[in-house]
Amino acid sequence: MNVSKVDLLNKKFTKKLFGYSCAEVDQLMLELAEVLGQAAEDKRDLLRKVKDLEVSVKEYRQRDETLRDTLMSTQRMVDDIKGSAEKEARLIIDEAKVKAEATVQQGYYRLAQVHEDLENLKRQRAHYELQLRGILETHMRFLDSRDPDIEKLEKMEAKVKFLKKAE
Repeated sequence: MNVSKVDLLNKKFTKKLFGYSCAEVDQLMLELAEVLGQAAEDKRDLLRKVKDLEVSVKEYRQRDETLRDTLMSTQRMVDDIKGSAEKEARLIIDEAKVKAEATVQQGYYRLAQVHEDLENLKRQRAHYELQLRGILETHMRFLDSRDPDIEKLEKMEAKVKFLKKAE
């Protein structure tokens, strides 16, 4: 049974010879005892629930703090990793630029070397052409000039042929 403050204030007992009716007062006392007992149990239950909830809230706050700390340390780690990755990327790019520059320099050096070799070959060719022309001109002069001994030989040979025919 639920008894409210208003119910108590509005409760009227029947009057008897020596005051209020004992049975009604006893009945009300029983009801009030039951209500107060129930209220005390409810209060204990609620206090227990409040303590449990306070413990849960404390645990949740600790978890929240731990999560924040974890997130902050994770963010720092991510920032550190990003920084390291950026530094490493810059180093790799710088190294690649140095290697590319070296490769280009080697290419220019090799190109200059090939041009120099080509010029040497052109000079050698011109030199050999001059030598060959000289040799050919010498042979042509030799062929163009008649050796007197050869002419004598040719005359003798012609005589031998004539004598053979005459025989």
